[in-house]
Amino acid sequence: MKVAYPLVSIVDDDESVRESLPDLVKELGFSAAAFSSAEEFLASDHIELTKCLILDVAMPGMTGLELHRELVRRGQQIPTIFITALKDDTVRPRLIANGAVDCLFKPFSDIALQEALDSALDLN
Repeated sequence: MKVAYPLVSIVDDDESVRESLPDLVKELGFSAAAFSSAEEFLASDHIELTKCLILDVAMPGMTGLELHRELVRRGQQIPTIFITALKDDTVRPRLIANGAVDCLFKPFSDIALQEALDSALDLN
């Protein structure tokens, strides 16, 4: 698979997020691929191509943080932006301490996503 723009892979069990977020990511100038679970992403051929991951924190099966840890264990250092609907003030600092670029709380603005992607891909 040839990707013209940096590939941002989105892993979220929420179908509405998987339908809408790739469109926004593309509007911001990136390629996008969406996956319904961590397991689906791990089974794909997109791991090597992915330049940034957007991961839901809470998913059935393997969580976003567990996926992030598994990728690190495999030597895949993919910049990761977590997204979550959980309004817990301890979540963001804990994820950043575990190596995340950012953690955005749903719903987040286009600007917040653009800034997080720019940071993840060193576009500032």
